[in-house]
Amino acid sequence: MRVGIGHDTHRLVEGRPLILGGLRIEHPLGLAGHSDADVVCHAVADALLGAAALGDIGEHYPDTDPEWRDLDSTRLLAEVVTLVAARGWRPVNCDVIVHAQAPKLGPHKATIRDNLARLLGLPETAVNVKAKTGEHVGPVGRAEAVCCHAVVLIEPIPPGR
Repeated sequence: MRVGIGHDTHRLVEGRPLILGGLRIEHPLGLAGHSDADVVCHAVADALLGAAALGDIGEHYPDTDPEWRDLDSTRLLAEVVTLVAARGWRPVNCDVIVHAQAPKLGPHKATIRDNLARLLGLPETAVNVKAKTGEHVGPVGRAEAVCCHAVVLIEPIPPGR
């Protein structure tokens, strides 16, 4: 078994949708980025890639490549799951912390968890989503950014599966 850690941060800006864990959340600001800037999917993808020793999403989906502009990050995460599986690994569980001063994410945690579980091919009981504020400290606390930390455990795919 292997463990991977992922992290992502994006600035909040006007004129962009706020998408977290594949869920569009009504908010006047969204996340700036080359793709849809979904910090949850990005952090989980990086955790998977790290656990499988496959680099990071910047290597696989560089923001200098126009092919990835406005990419739906649920697609990115699904492709990473497939890549990790092709190397003989599958997710066992996932734990995520989303740091955002606003909006309050409590009402959205279950849907984000369900989306991640579906994308990872896991039961909802193997995925956890926590939401924290920045306590008004730093870019997250000033509601200038949202960040996410993810930890994923992977195991070898049994032969014949």
